[in-house]
Amino acid sequence: MLGIIINVLSVALGGLLGTVFGKKMSKEFTAQLNLVFGVCAAGMGVSSIGLMQNMPAVILAMVVGTAIGLAIHLGDLIAKSGRLLEKPVSALLGDKAGSSDMSRDEYLSLLVTTIVLFCSSGTGIYGSLYAGMTGSITILLAKSVLDFFTAMVFACSLGAVVAAVAIPQFIVFGALFLAAKAIYPLTTPVMINDFRACGGFLLLATGFRIAKMREFPIADMIPAMIVVMPLSALWTNVIMPLLVK
Repeated sequence: MLGIIINVLSVALGGLLGTVFGKKMSKEFTAQLNLVFGVCAAGMGVSSIGLMQNMPAVILAMVVGTAIGLAIHLGDLIAKSGRLLEKPVSALLGDKAGSSDMSRDEYLSLLVTTIVLFCSSGTGIYGSLYAGMTGSITILLAKSVLDFFTAMVFACSLGAVVAAVAIPQFIVFGALFLAAKAIYPLTTPVMINDFRACGGFLLLATGFRIAKMREFPIADMIPAMIVVMPLSALWTNVIMPLLVK
């Protein structure tokens, strides 16, 4: 859980510092930082994609998983959950902590985006599952660096409420971490590598979205992380032997 704790603390600290020093950061400065964040996330994704061993299985997982997410409107469900989280958070810290230039609708929209980004991003889900399966916190440490500065940028507009997003983030990532530890004994090295490659695609898409190059449906792509290992095992144990024959 060390990687998750570090990640959560980076969001909380970044949110607090952004609240204090946010007025000193120009919009152009924060926009340029977002471009760098996007490139870093994309680079992390590319490095993971290179580990792929069963390309057809991973590609199929991306297509099938995203189709499932779109069919059940997973992105919309996560957005609604964000709005529900906003009520107690605003009651605790007050929604007036944000920029006075923002309307109520703009404030809520940006807050939902923040909650989804920190609690349901492909990077966080991939990093938590990977940490639970392998014990490596490398992905979460890299994400923590990005999240620290990203939280500062969002806090410039939203205020201290960004720091409170660390609470649901810890709950979500902790649950994924514990679930992954139970799944790991059932996996093989090939399945793990294909899982990491699938996560790499989500990281790449997340990077494009952070940099505002393309609005990929990141939340709807999340089910791909669930179906990739069964499809990898099916390809290795069933389909490949038939092709060899």
